[in-house]
Amino acid sequence: MKKKSLLYFTVSRLVEVYKDKFPEIVQMALRSDTLEQFKRLLRMYILQLSRSRRRALTKNQTMKVLPLHSAARRINRMLELEGISVRDFASNDEIKFESVGLLWQTLRKEDTEIKLDFMLDWYYLFEQLHATNYMVRSAVQAENERDHWPNGIDKNIFYERNGNRNFIQQLLIKKIEGRKKMNSRYRFEDGMSLTDKQRQVRAWWFDYQFQLTMAIRSADELNYFMGMTLSHQTMRILHTAERKGIPFFVTPYYLSLLSIRPFGYDDAAIRSYILYSAELVKEFGQIRAWEKEDDVRPGEPNAAGWLLPNNHSIHRRYPEVAIFIPDSKGRACGGLCAVCQRMYGFQQGRLNFDLEKLAPREDWNDRLRLLMAYFENDSQLRDILVTGGDALMSTNVTLKKILDAILGMAQRKKEANVHRPEGQKYAVIQRVRLGSRMPAYLPYRIDDELVALLRDFRDKAKQIGIKQFIIQTHFESPLEITLEVLTALRKIQEAGWMITNQQVFTVATSRRGHSAALRRMLNRAGILSYYTFSVKGFAENRALAVPNCRLMQEMQEEKIYGQLTAEVTDMLRKIAQSPENIVNDLGWLLDSCRLPFVATDRNVMNLPGIGKSMTFTTVAVLPDGRRVLYFTFDNGRFHSPVVAGLEGVYITESKSVADYLRQLECMGERAENYGSVWYYNQGKTETIADIFRYPRQESGITKELMNFKFPGCL
Repeated sequence: MKKKSLLYFTVSRLVEVYKDKFPEIVQMALRSDTLEQFKRLLRMYILQLSRSRRRALTKNQTMKVLPLHSAARRINRMLELEGISVRDFASNDEIKFESVGLLWQTLRKEDTEIKLDFMLDWYYLFEQLHATNYMVRSAVQAENERDHWPNGIDKNIFYERNGNRNFIQQLLIKKIEGRKKMNSRYRFEDGMSLTDKQRQVRAWWFDYQFQLTMAIRSADELNYFMGMTLSHQTMRILHTAERKGIPFFVTPYYLSLLSIRPFGYDDAAIRSYILYSAELVKEFGQIRAWEKEDDVRPGEPNAAGWLLPNNHSIHRRYPEVAIFIPDSKGRACGGLCAVCQRMYGFQQGRLNFDLEKLAPREDWNDRLRLLMAYFENDSQLRDILVTGGDALMSTNVTLKKILDAILGMAQRKKEANVHRPEGQKYAVIQRVRLGSRMPAYLPYRIDDELVALLRDFRDKAKQIGIKQFIIQTHFESPLEITLEVLTALRKIQEAGWMITNQQVFTVATSRRGHSAALRRMLNRAGILSYYTFSVKGFAENRALAVPNCRLMQEMQEEKIYGQLTAEVTDMLRKIAQSPENIVNDLGWLLDSCRLPFVATDRNVMNLPGIGKSMTFTTVAVLPDGRRVLYFTFDNGRFHSPVVAGLEGVYITESKSVADYLRQLECMGERAENYGSVWYYNQGKTETIADIFRYPRQESGITKELMNFKFPGCL
């Protein structure tokens, strides 16, 4: 008979396990009449355990004290902070630290309102305290876990998706026949036979405008195009989402990537991106911007201290880079990601899928000039990231205007430096990035006209000193890498643009080996991983969120097999200079160095107002088992003076480790396969890969900040 997992015990039953596994700790709680007495005994116990372990080990066994050190540090930290109150930096809620007191009361069987997850976190902390070594994951295990995940060009998946495409195309014929708007270019001529209609839809399929026009926009239509395979519970959630105003937008192409067979492939990583969770639906209407610097009021600095020309077109956190969101169709996307960081923008209606209304207005050219002036007249900005929405949702005509405006701005900024004295020159534009998920959502968008536009801009921009041209895309799963995607990526690379990827570490993508398999597939397609993001947001993203200890576990136990050496870093630097040849060159590097992938990405969390970091310590456990983390910012980059003046911030995680493991088990995973996740009590931000560093600046750049003012408070 299978032994029942601790994840499903009751609190009282787990306390009985404590008595068997940690009798000294239980006895300390029972002997202590006060919390202070228990704290004192616990400190002494940890100290004595540390000393005895050290005496028992030889110099060659020092690795065996590492689990104890990590656990001891965390317990001592919680003992020091017990009883204090802090403010959660994201939610602004006050939190009182009483982790030790609640443990003491529970072990004494006093009435508390704690949940099992709280006692489980302590249980595994004590287990770590007594562990003699860390379980090292072998290269063979890691390889098997990577190989478990299929990709979009695997034969069986390719054939199943061909069937999906044929099924969807038949339904599209009916949709076109029933359309009331007959002035559309996507309509059938009178007298067309069914065969002719099928041939016409197959031809239209590769037209990205057709895909956008035919996108699924309602819950019932989504279920219809998925063969009525969605459960009643899912449909109830989606109908509620519809009533609350959450938009639906899924292209036929992307829908064809999902498996609708009874025993099809595991598509949870992409399915969870288009099917909304009950938590998101419940919170929609009261979602707040997670990134505090995105909350902008006219004439006031944002949370990072930056003064911006308006409240939605430019977003800025760091001195050297700003995000530019044009007033165009770029405020839409090729699909709405359920975990979207700008969901509050869709909630406000500022971002939407009404593509006709999003077309640039007559005053757009004037506004574009004013917004470019912000970059031109700032002393530190040298990196512009055009995004949205999605940069490639803008038409080619609009995108050309944007790129021409950037080119003119960069030229004027450089020329103005000629007249500025040494030490007062401005940073010039060195990097241009386009943020887009279109290569994944709709690869047909990468048409010849767009590629020619990108190539022309790069050729002209290089002549005035711009050095880095990057399409920053977002693939979540190897399943998204299809033959169509590979063709689109190759076109972009041949135009001289490097492609980097940002992945969001959701529950589905956090499964063992999945992110490593994605890195491997991306590298073989000539894409370099840039960031692996912890899910941010409040209650709306709870269903998809993963505790940060899992990101640390993934970094140490899976990503480590693509670790960069000095030799590999040097080769990558040379390879990145020629995006046109990157597929062959990067493949050669992997083969010659016998690497499954190159781990160029950093596992980070986007902290509100502070920036990206994974440097944290666990300082408390709440009664429901969620961990409270103390984050400090990444000291490896140039920050706003507001951030530089902060010591750190407290962030409460969205869910407990135990809750996360139960989710994994519901997906068919074995919780014990993630057992060491409990032990990752602290994190450290990885160093940025050399290929992603800015080029060397010319001498004489001023240190003065412009468009900056200290806010009244963060």
